[in-house]
Amino acid sequence: MAEAHQAVAFQFTVTPEGIDLQLSHQALTEIYLSGVRSWKKRIIRLKNSVVTGVYPASPSSWLFVVIAILATMYTRSDPSMGLIAKIQEHLPVSKSMSTQCQVVVSAVLFSTMLWLLLIFTMRLCLKQLLSYHRWMFEQHGKMSNTTKVWVALVRIFSGRKPLLYSYQGSLPNLPVPAVKDTVKRYLESVRPLMDDDKYELMTKLATEFESSLGKRLQWYLKLKALWASNYVSDWWEEYVYLRGRSPIMVNSNYYGMDLYVTPTPIQAARAGNSIHAFFLHRRKLNKEEIKPWLLRSAVPCCSYQFERMFDTCRIPGAQTDSVQHWQDSDYIAIYHRGRYFRLRVYQAGRLLSPREIEYQIQRILDDPSPPSAGEAKLGALTAGDRIPWAKARQTYFSSGINKRSLDCIERAAFFVTLDDEEQGILGDDPQASLDRYAKSLLHGKCYDRWFDKSFSVVYYKNGKNGINAEHSWADAPVLAHLWEYTLATDCFQLGYNAEGHCKGDVDASLPKPQKLNWEIPPECEEQITQSLAVAQTLADDVDFHVLSFQDFGKGRIKRCRVSPDALIQTALQLAYYRNRKTFCLTYEASMTRLFREGRTETVRSCTNESCAFVRALEGGEAAEVCRRLFRSASEKHQQLYRMAMTGAGIDRHLFCLYVVSKYLGVESPFLKEVLAEPWRLSTSQTPVQQAELFDIVNHPEYISCGGGFGPVADDGYGVSYYILGENMINFHISCKHSCPDTDAHKFGAEIRKALHDLIQMLSPSPREATFTAQSRPEAKKDL
Repeated sequence: MAEAHQAVAFQFTVTPEGIDLQLSHQALTEIYLSGVRSWKKRIIRLKNSVVTGVYPASPSSWLFVVIAILATMYTRSDPSMGLIAKIQEHLPVSKSMSTQCQVVVSAVLFSTMLWLLLIFTMRLCLKQLLSYHRWMFEQHGKMSNTTKVWVALVRIFSGRKPLLYSYQGSLPNLPVPAVKDTVKRYLESVRPLMDDDKYELMTKLATEFESSLGKRLQWYLKLKALWASNYVSDWWEEYVYLRGRSPIMVNSNYYGMDLYVTPTPIQAARAGNSIHAFFLHRRKLNKEEIKPWLLRSAVPCCSYQFERMFDTCRIPGAQTDSVQHWQDSDYIAIYHRGRYFRLRVYQAGRLLSPREIEYQIQRILDDPSPPSAGEAKLGALTAGDRIPWAKARQTYFSSGINKRSLDCIERAAFFVTLDDEEQGILGDDPQASLDRYAKSLLHGKCYDRWFDKSFSVVYYKNGKNGINAEHSWADAPVLAHLWEYTLATDCFQLGYNAEGHCKGDVDASLPKPQKLNWEIPPECEEQITQSLAVAQTLADDVDFHVLSFQDFGKGRIKRCRVSPDALIQTALQLAYYRNRKTFCLTYEASMTRLFREGRTETVRSCTNESCAFVRALEGGEAAEVCRRLFRSASEKHQQLYRMAMTGAGIDRHLFCLYVVSKYLGVESPFLKEVLAEPWRLSTSQTPVQQAELFDIVNHPEYISCGGGFGPVADDGYGVSYYILGENMINFHISCKHSCPDTDAHKFGAEIRKALHDLIQMLSPSPREATFTAQSRPEAKKDL
C-alpha cells in the first residue's frame, strides 16, 4: 500500500494535545506539477483553437490588417467608406475617451470585422475549391489546365503550416446523390450476380421505389444533410457498430502486426520503448503537430477521427453501446496472468523515460500476487454478447471497488496485455506460426484483452508485439498512422542498448504499479463463464491464413501500366470464381475523408466487366482478348473507386434511406432486399501512409506484416491486403471452419495463382500464344 500512502498529500492525528498535522512534501509537489502540466495543456488547446479558428488566415494577420487600416487613415483616406465614423458614433464609452482615442478604437473594431470577413471569405472559397473533384478522374500524370489552376488556388487559399484540424471548417459536406442515380448504379452492380428473373424482379422493385417512397425518404435525407456535418457518419457509427448486439471480438475489432524483425527479445524493454512512443504521439496529437493528410500534396482529408484515439472506451448498453472519451489520462491499464494493474507513466509532471517504463513493466512481470476471485477471465465480458455484458456492468460494476477498478480500465490512455506466449515467425513452419500470430492478435484467449478499449497493445514473451482495435471510433487507416509512428520511433529513434534493454537511467524511487482490486460475486463469475463460452466458440471457428506474397509487388504491376489495387481486386474475383465456381457480392472499403467527418464507402468490385474477363480467361479466350477485357475491368474498378471517394457511391446512400424509412415506420421491399444481401467477399486495403519513417529499400525487414479482420459472412471470406514497398503484398485471409465451402489456405493458394496468371498475361512474353492452353488444366487440377 506504499503507493496509496504516497498519494495522500496530508495526514492528521487527533491527540489530547490537539491535532497533529503532517504534510507530505512529495505528494504536494506531485499535485503542483500535475496542475502545471494540466494548465499547460489548456493553454496549448486554447492557442490551437485560436489558430484553427482563424485558418486559413493566421492570428498575426489581424495585426497586419489593423496596421494597414491605421496607416491608410494616417494619410487622411477613409478605407471604411464612413463605417469607422459610424462605429465611433455608437461607442458606449465615447464620452470618456479623447477624439483621437475614439478614432483608433473604431479603426481597430473595423479592422477586426474586416479581418473576420476576409477569413470567412477565404474559408468559403477554399470550401468551394475543395468541392471540385474532376482532378481525380483525370489520367494519372496528365493534368488538365483547369486542374493546374485549381491546385494553385487551393495552395493559395490553404495558408501556411496548417495544424491537424485546420482544414475541418473548410471541408465540404458529403453530397446526397440523386435517388435515380443511386438506383441505376445499384442495378448495374447486381446484374452479374442475378439471373434474368431475379434481376427483372429487382428492377421492378427499384422502379417502384424510385417513383414513390424514394422521393419522400430523399426529402428527409436532404433536410438532414443541410443540418448535419455529414448525413452518414453518425448513423453509420450508431446502427452499424454501436447497436450490434453480437460480440465485437472477431465480428468488428481488427488487428495490426509487428515488424518482420524483432528489435529486442526482452518483453519489458519492447513495451518500454513503444509505450513511450505512444505517449509521444499523443503529445503531438494534443498539440496538433501531426500534419493533415493531403492527397497529391494539396487536397486535405478530414482528421476528426483522430480526436478519440486515446482515452476512449466503448461502453455497453442494453439497446445500444456508446463511445466515451475523457481528457488525457496519465496512466495505462495492464493485464498480466489474470491480474489488472494501473501504471502511471507521468512522474513529477514529466513522461517516464523508456528505461523507467521498462523497469515498471518488469515489476509487474515479477509480481507473484495471485488474481482475485473472478478477476483472471473478467475480460471475457467484453468478448461475449453485448446485452449480458451491459446487464453485468450495471449490476456488479456500478458502485464500490468494482466501479473504481472498472473506471480505471475504461479511462486509461489505452490497454496493454503482457502475454506469456511467444508469437511471430517461429520454428520450422514459419507460415503456420504467422497464422497463429494473426489469430492471437484477433482474439487472444478471449479474456486477456479488453476489446472495448479504443485499442489494446499486446506484448509477447519473446519481444513481439501487436495491436487490436475497436472499430466504432475510427477506421483502420487512422490507427495505422499511429502504429507506423510507434514502430518507427521504437526502432529508429529510441533504440536499445547492446543487452537489448531500453536506453537511459532509472529513478528507483518510482512507486510500484498499482494492482486493481475486485469483489466479484459468484453470479458475476457465472456470467463471465457464459460470455467466455460464447467468445471461445466464435474464436475456435475462425480459420485464418496470412499469405506473404513476395514473387512481385506494385513495382512490376505499375510497369504493366495497371493500378495495383485494380489488379489485386481482379485477382480476388478470379480466385473466388475458381474456388466457388460463381461470383459474389464483393465489398471493398473506400474512404470519404475528402468530406467533413467522412468515413468509408463501399466499392462493389464485382462488376459486369470483371466477370466478363474472368469468364474469358477461364474459357480459354486468346490472350489479346483477355488483356482487352482486363483493361476494361481495371478502368471500371478505378472509376467506381473514384466515384465512391467523391460521394457518388451506392451503399451509404441506400443505408441512410433505409434508416429514414425505419424512423418513419414505412416498409420498402426494395431497401429490404438490398440490405439483406450478404457480402461473401469483404476486402480492404490499408495503405502505408508515412513511408518517410521507414527505409524499405535498405531495411526491408523493418516493415509491418500488415493487419486483418474476421469474416463478415458466415459462408464468406474477409481479405485485408497490405502493399509493402515495390516487391511484397501481404494478404490476411479469414473465414469460418463451420462453413464446408470455405478454406482460408485454399483461397490463399488461389489468390497466389491468380496473381501469377494475371501478371503473366499482362507481361510481354514469347509464350503468350500458349498461355491460356497451359493455364486451364492447372486451374482444374488445383480445384
